[in-house]
Amino acid sequence: MVPFGGWHMPVQYSGIVSEHMAVRSGVGLFDVSHMGEVEIRGPEAVDLIDAVCSNRAASLKDGQAQYSGLLNPQGGFVDDLLVHRLAADHYMLCVNAANQEADFAWFRENNTFDAEVRFASDDYAQLAIQGPKALDVASELAENDLSKVRYYWFVRCRFAGEPALVARTGYTGEDGFEVYVSPSAAEQVWTAILEAGKPHGILPCGLGARNTLRLEAAMSLYGHEIDASTTPYEAGLGWIVKLQKPEFCGRDVLARQKRAGVRRKIAGFEMTGRGIARDGYRVLVDGSAAGRVTSASPAPALRRNIGLCMLPLEHSQPGQEIEVEIRGRAVPARIVRTPFYKRSRT
Repeated sequence: MVPFGGWHMPVQYSGIVSEHMAVRSGVGLFDVSHMGEVEIRGPEAVDLIDAVCSNRAASLKDGQAQYSGLLNPQGGFVDDLLVHRLAADHYMLCVNAANQEADFAWFRENNTFDAEVRFASDDYAQLAIQGPKALDVASELAENDLSKVRYYWFVRCRFAGEPALVARTGYTGEDGFEVYVSPSAAEQVWTAILEAGKPHGILPCGLGARNTLRLEAAMSLYGHEIDASTTPYEAGLGWIVKLQKPEFCGRDVLARQKRAGVRRKIAGFEMTGRGIARDGYRVLVDGSAAGRVTSASPAPALRRNIGLCMLPLEHSQPGQEIEVEIRGRAVPARIVRTPFYKRSRT
């Protein structure tokens, strides 16, 4: 157990590798109740969201979710988040634990619209069922047919007998569901999921496996690949920027960057020499410092040592030979395409 975002969180239950592989081959269960929630209601709720976020929430339908960036005026990230449209005038946003108060304040500060912003983190616990067998497990407990719920859509239904929002989303690169319930119901729902998952070999999973899984899938982590000084284009997240919107925070900066092109970007690498890169290590090109590792770890499903790094554009192309400085020693590595792991959708 470790302090994390103001919470006391499990790094592992039975072991990072076993938990990681359970999600890749079967199913795992994460308690991610540390994540924050903000609710926005009112006739102009979507206008507020679209004024500070990079993606276009106005394109959502009821029951649909969207990944987006909450941006500052420089086009950098205040946070990344999931926007859930509950109704035309009601949205629930899932944000990162460490940023939830700052996110709430940023929405409030920019609220010049007919909309109410409410800090809702105390209303929700979140349990994530992830892996190829996630649908089998979740279907045992949901009153609705979850096989009809598409990726990045959600339903509100009873789950393990409790009112819930069940979204087909996740942070592992696998199929799965994120289940939002009342905190008072969380322990009972957690126990019910573990019981339903027993025939499928379900394992409870901690922060360690959550990090290695998202890294294999090359999913960004706030404070690592994205932060206040990194734009979506530099992070490889240009697809969440909708410049067609007339105005939003950082739009002009991003429009100029889109026209001129980025000077640096996040790139994936694998170690070709003996050594494990870690977050913050220096990246060298031709012996000179060129960038830094943003995230790195052994990849249990791939049996390689991998990572993400920020590099100048000219050194970020697949095939580029680099070195990572590990305890004063330059260890060879190579830029590769991402994601490192992509699940089969058959």
